[in-house]
Amino acid sequence: MAAAPAPPEAPPKPTWDPRDPVRPWLRPTIRIRLTLLYGGMFLIAGILLLSIIYLLTAQALSANGELPFEIVTAKVQPTTDWCQLPQQATGPEFTRDVTACLQHQREMALDDLLRRSLFALLGLSIIAFAFGYAMAGRVLSPLGKITRTARQVAGSDLSRRIELDGPDDELKELSDTFDEMLDRLERAFTAQQRFVANASHELRTPLAINRTLLEVHLSDPGAPVELQQLGKTLLATNERSEQLVEGLLLLARSDNQIVERKPVDLAEVATRAVDQARGEAEAKGVEIRGERAPAVVQGNGVLLERIALNLVQNAVRYNIPEGGWVHVSTETQQSQALLVVSNTGPVVPAYEIDNLFEPFRRLRQERTGSDKGVGLGLSIARSVARAHGGRIIAEPREGGGLVMRVTLPV
Repeated sequence: MAAAPAPPEAPPKPTWDPRDPVRPWLRPTIRIRLTLLYGGMFLIAGILLLSIIYLLTAQALSANGELPFEIVTAKVQPTTDWCQLPQQATGPEFTRDVTACLQHQREMALDDLLRRSLFALLGLSIIAFAFGYAMAGRVLSPLGKITRTARQVAGSDLSRRIELDGPDDELKELSDTFDEMLDRLERAFTAQQRFVANASHELRTPLAINRTLLEVHLSDPGAPVELQQLGKTLLATNERSEQLVEGLLLLARSDNQIVERKPVDLAEVATRAVDQARGEAEAKGVEIRGERAPAVVQGNGVLLERIALNLVQNAVRYNIPEGGWVHVSTETQQSQALLVVSNTGPVVPAYEIDNLFEPFRRLRQERTGSDKGVGLGLSIARSVARAHGGRIIAEPREGGGLVMRVTLPV
């Protein structure tokens, strides 16, 4: 018997926490790079200027190392310790000693000039880097406004606009283009929401009327057996159509980010889902078990309960005929809430995992016409998880079945 395929590896985790207040300073942002560019150019220019001044000063002070005059006789009293002149000497000897003293004084002057210039260059470089950082921040402030607006738009707030003031430059052109794009997106999303609302009304109403008429006919005790059987079949088909419509509408609504968030305990959500699926599990002989620790997240309780219910129902329906079980657990790991639903069942090939999350897709032995659902459960679960900033990962379980892990930010 061939061994079960190895589960796919989970995507790598980020090397640093985006919420860390220290690490973002180490990122090579445009502002840091502009600051280094401005400061580096000033430092290079300062070094070149200092070198030129030093060379010109040294050349001006050297004067070929000779005095422009000749000492014939003199009586000098030295005022420094480093210049020692003889009390009695000939003219050439005295001239030589004076030249040596003046040369030493020139060297001391050049060393002092170099030292003071380096200190001045260091201080001005610090000021230049600080000034460059401030100016880079001022120049890039429109980009910061554009980024903040884009983040607000990413949270489904399409009414935000940049409306950047200032000169008609490249940043103003970028801002206006971004605002135009937001206008088009807002109109598109508004049209989509209006279509979803209209479709919800137009599709639910005739299905509800059909269900009512079928239930009325089935309630007639004098109806023939064949008519009752046909009515039950049509009622089951109508119920399936209602589930399909509800699933499609929920899938369309859950693709957007959740704007209004409230604290929701995944343990409570999972418990409600287990209670709703327990009757079906008992009818199929499937045992539901597991430990559910508190795991509070910010989100929409109804949509999160839909994730748990879809996963539990799938685990119950796609199980083995005898001795099957479903394990449902919740916990918190590394600032993330985790919902895990694992079950026994048929062996699932690793290459079929991605297909399970596509609408109306199942394993090869299952079709859309199966009585186990309409094929939207996992698609809805993935859309809701993404809308909450999380993800859902499926892995084949050794021996058959699946392990579903839903990770949500706390």
